[in-house]
Amino acid sequence: MNIDKVIELDLIKEKWASLAMTQFAKDKIKDMKPFMSENDLRKSMRETSEGRLMIEQCGTPPLVSMEGVEDLFIMAQKGACLTVAQLESVEISLVAIKRLKKYLERGKDFNFSLAYDGEMLESLGEIREAIVTQIRNGAVDDRATPLLFDIRNDIRKMEDKIKSKIEGILSSNQAYMTDQFTTLRNGRWCLPVRKEYRNKIKGSLVDKSSSGNTLFIEPAAISKYYEQLQGLQIDEENELYRILYTLSDLVAGKAEQMFQNLKVIERMDYVFSKGKLSIDMEGVEPQINTNRVIEIVEGRHPLMAKESCVPIEFSIGGEHRGVIITGPNMGGKTVTIKTVALNCLMAQYGLHVTCQSANLCMNTNYLCDIGDGQNLAENLSTFSAHIENVMEILSELTSESLVIMDELGSGTDPTEGMGIAIAILEALRKSNCLFLVTTHYPEVKQYADQTEGVVNASMAFDRESLKPLFKIMIGESGDSCAFYVASRLGMSDEMLKTAIKASFGKVDIDQYSFLGEKIPPADQLSEKAGTSLSKPKPKIQKNKKNTQKSEWLSQQFKIGDSVLVLPDQKIGIVCEPINRKGVLRVQMRDKKIWINHKRVKLKVSASELYPDDYDFSIVFDSIEERKYRHKTNRKFTGEILTHDE
Repeated sequence: MNIDKVIELDLIKEKWASLAMTQFAKDKIKDMKPFMSENDLRKSMRETSEGRLMIEQCGTPPLVSMEGVEDLFIMAQKGACLTVAQLESVEISLVAIKRLKKYLERGKDFNFSLAYDGEMLESLGEIREAIVTQIRNGAVDDRATPLLFDIRNDIRKMEDKIKSKIEGILSSNQAYMTDQFTTLRNGRWCLPVRKEYRNKIKGSLVDKSSSGNTLFIEPAAISKYYEQLQGLQIDEENELYRILYTLSDLVAGKAEQMFQNLKVIERMDYVFSKGKLSIDMEGVEPQINTNRVIEIVEGRHPLMAKESCVPIEFSIGGEHRGVIITGPNMGGKTVTIKTVALNCLMAQYGLHVTCQSANLCMNTNYLCDIGDGQNLAENLSTFSAHIENVMEILSELTSESLVIMDELGSGTDPTEGMGIAIAILEALRKSNCLFLVTTHYPEVKQYADQTEGVVNASMAFDRESLKPLFKIMIGESGDSCAFYVASRLGMSDEMLKTAIKASFGKVDIDQYSFLGEKIPPADQLSEKAGTSLSKPKPKIQKNKKNTQKSEWLSQQFKIGDSVLVLPDQKIGIVCEPINRKGVLRVQMRDKKIWINHKRVKLKVSASELYPDDYDFSIVFDSIEERKYRHKTNRKFTGEILTHDE
């Protein structure tokens, strides 16, 4: 069984990963396993505590994702020319490194050991400065080099000269133009010349309008300027490539230092994500032990809102290694064992736990059987699934395991289930592991009372509000309160007496003082409380057969009726009446069609068009069909006459 999913550690991991910035940290969180080395676990726990303290003292660390930055440095190492956008990404990452380094420097003032990792960060200021001075606003800056500045200045002058020249030509040839302005087509300055005056303007045809009435002509007088402009643009492109290659080479030369930076950032991101999670969950650093002891003070489930969660007190280990928890179905037993297991597992991940204080042991594995486990695909019943899971647990069991089991022995005959439950508990006890089990079997409670190393515990329950108090009382066995809960939720005294008699015999009925109690108002109980037995029952509404409608449909159109077929308003003649589906057949001009009666409108009834004894086969049947029917009728008549004779 997937323990992470069952006790909802997977949801904790999702929340944890959402607090990380780098993909490395997210992947590490996803693949994280519990620490098995005490030294490594204590080191990780110190990092979590320091990470949280540093966030509280110095603010949120200025971490960014750094996604794709490593690839850019690898590309530069291989001799690629980085684009302007890629170099800007490098510059942004270097700014982030500078900010993180400054942040960690502040941490030294509080003597955080984590802050000294900043000494391994290289600011690479020369790269950042080179990129900033030569690239701005998504382009290479004019003043990146003196040569580029001169080339671009010459380009602007040449463009102004071309524009001035072409506007002069336009002004002196207005009669031949379709518009009073020049235009840029395919990178060339052109005049919009009327088609009929093509020969009036000397130059090259560059483009024409969609109608063909306007020709866009580059005047011959500016062609020589355009050639000079192209030469300058080639010089500009060469200088741009030289600048980008120079910057790329500078990036490549610092690739190894950048790779080291990224490792430090990824580690910082992972550590600070643990600190952020601790702050979000209001967690505390637990004590770690290897003495097989679990002690939780005011522990709560980390996924439950603190204001709505009643904390629990729990301890196990030493004299008692097994706890049998009993109590009502809605008493909070399952939440309790999940809370204990989840906090223990989080601690072994090096995370803070949601308790006021805790002393938690390390475990070699966490084994769990919660839920009905029913699997229709594998043809497993609830009980079969439980037993299969239990056998898997027993096969992986060690003296350093933590086992939680919910509703032990359920899903089968109570007597046999009780026996199996005790057998499983005995196997767990003999393994010397720590285990938490919930049950309703009174014999299991008795087993806990009489067996060394196993103790009963019960969940407190408010009998008035029918709400769990989430308070676990070690050393006391609890009642299921099934009859009481049923009474409070509206079950009649007659039904309760029948249930009590079936369970314990008639002599015990008078012992139940709640019989005859007034059921409290529904708003004082849960949503399921109240007079559910007296609620009106829903009924299935069956469709009634509308025989009148069927008769009406059959009478609406008759054979021979002239009708309009909608929406085309074409005229046809009914050749077959409406069937049960509301469809009739209509003879059109060249074919017969089936059509819904709603798309047909009566034009002239057959009684107005034909006599009563009219033979409609003349209209609807072809000559071949009539000949064939006449022939077959003659043969059939002849056979009858011969028989009679």
